[in-house]
Amino acid sequence: MARMSGVLAAVVVGLSLVTAAPATAERAHPFPTEFALPDGFRPEGIAIGDAPTAYLGSLADGDLFRVDLRSGKGEVFSQGPGTPSVGLKVDRRGRLFVAGGAGGDARVVDARSGAILKSYKFAESGAFVNDVVITDDAAYFTDSSRAVLYKIAFGRHGKLPETFTAVPLTGDFVLTPGFNGNGIAETPDRKALLVVQSSTGQLHRVVDGVSKIVDLGGEVLTAGDGLLVRGRTLHVVQNRLNTVSVFTLDRAGTSGKLVTKITDPRFDVPTTVAAFGNRLYLPNARFTTPPTPTTAYNVIGTPNR
Repeated sequence: MARMSGVLAAVVVGLSLVTAAPATAERAHPFPTEFALPDGFRPEGIAIGDAPTAYLGSLADGDLFRVDLRSGKGEVFSQGPGTPSVGLKVDRRGRLFVAGGAGGDARVVDARSGAILKSYKFAESGAFVNDVVITDDAAYFTDSSRAVLYKIAFGRHGKLPETFTAVPLTGDFVLTPGFNGNGIAETPDRKALLVVQSSTGQLHRVVDGVSKIVDLGGEVLTAGDGLLVRGRTLHVVQNRLNTVSVFTLDRAGTSGKLVTKITDPRFDVPTTVAAFGNRLYLPNARFTTPPTPTTAYNVIGTPNR
């Protein structure tokens, strides 16, 4: 696998390159620690680039919401296709990569205009395209229903291709009942991928589709969902546990040691995590609350401990 890019959004290492300026600005003008989403929005994925802007997707209809972290004010800037938007990442070219859940697809959206740049149909039925990571040469999507990654290989200067490749997951990864491959990130050395398997609580290191279980010292990632890697620190959202487990990884991502577990009384089944400055941002999916058109949803900002 080619070396992966360090300038990514949400769940990848590029956020470690944020300078001290945003933190300084936050101390002078504190960013909101909580902001509302539209009623009935049903958030799942969140992405943040190197600017104080967060992007969120709706499980209800696939709408994409853009919010200024400095004010907490936002708007729907891209209408959904009527099928879910799940995991998100934004790249340095201002392109938002969106996993399409039960739609079995993905799309790439201009993060400024909201225009769809390209769409990919991975499967006609039986898939749940859950999360995405952007590397130097490709975007990889997980499928929670199948032992596969979907690869969109970039052309010269990041050009989007017309087709994709399905990469079978082999090795230690074994499909089990329930949700399987979920959150995805890169290892600290950028030479492999990390995939959490929700149904087993295992973390897998993946190279060219071949997986090996990461040694976490006996820790089980029950309800594992979104992943975020910054430097050698791994954050794992455990959604129904209302917890973010924090590990220190070796550079290759073959082993990790638990450092702490972050909880917040405001958590209500958070699913994914992104970072800006010294703060983590998590959308509350509220999976234990029946969704209605008037159900309230929000995003929580909590210190990155």
